[in-house]
Amino acid sequence: MRASLPTPLAWIDAFTERLGKALTWLVLIMMLTEFTIVVLRYLFNVSNTPMQESVMYLHATVFLLAAAYTLKHDGHVRVDIFYRGMSVKKKAWIDLLGTVFLLLPIMVFVVMASLGYVEKSWRILEGSPESGGLPGVFLLKTLIPLFAVLMSLQGLVEVTRNLLIIRGHPAVDDDQDQPEEYV
Repeated sequence: MRASLPTPLAWIDAFTERLGKALTWLVLIMMLTEFTIVVLRYLFNVSNTPMQESVMYLHATVFLLAAAYTLKHDGHVRVDIFYRGMSVKKKAWIDLLGTVFLLLPIMVFVVMASLGYVEKSWRILEGSPESGGLPGVFLLKTLIPLFAVLMSLQGLVEVTRNLLIIRGHPAVDDDQDQPEEYV
C-alpha cells in the first residue's frame, strides 16, 4: 500500500514546488538584467547602480528562497562516495538523521541569530549605502529568516518522507502526495 504525506505536509511540499518553479523566472530576469548592464557599460559607457544592485537582490532571492526546493529535489551538495551505493532505506536513515540533527538545529540558529539583525534593518528602513541605490535592504535581509523557515518546513516534510521509507512504504511521489487543488 502506498503511503502519502499528511495533508498539511503535502501542502508545504506543493508550496515548495510552486515557489521553486516560480523562482526560475527570476533567474531569467537576472540574466537579462546582467546582459543589459554589460551592454550599457561597454557599448555606451553608462553605469546604473539600481540595476546593478537589482542583480544582487535577484540572486539573493533565488539563492535563499529556492533552497527548500533544492532540498525537496535532493540537490544539495553532499559527500556522495558512500551514500550513492547505499540501499534506499539506508539513504533514508542518513537523510533523516542529517535533517533532525544538522539541518533543523542550524535553521533554528539562523532564525534566532538573524531576527535582531533584520529587526534593526526594518527599524531604520535600511537602504543602499550607494548613492542612488535601491532603498529595500531591509527587505533583502528579511529573506534570511524566511529562508530558514522555508528550509525547516521542507525539512519536516523530508523527515516524514524518510520515516515512511524506513517503515517500508514506497517512496512518496511528488505528484501523488499533493492535495488535489495543487495538482
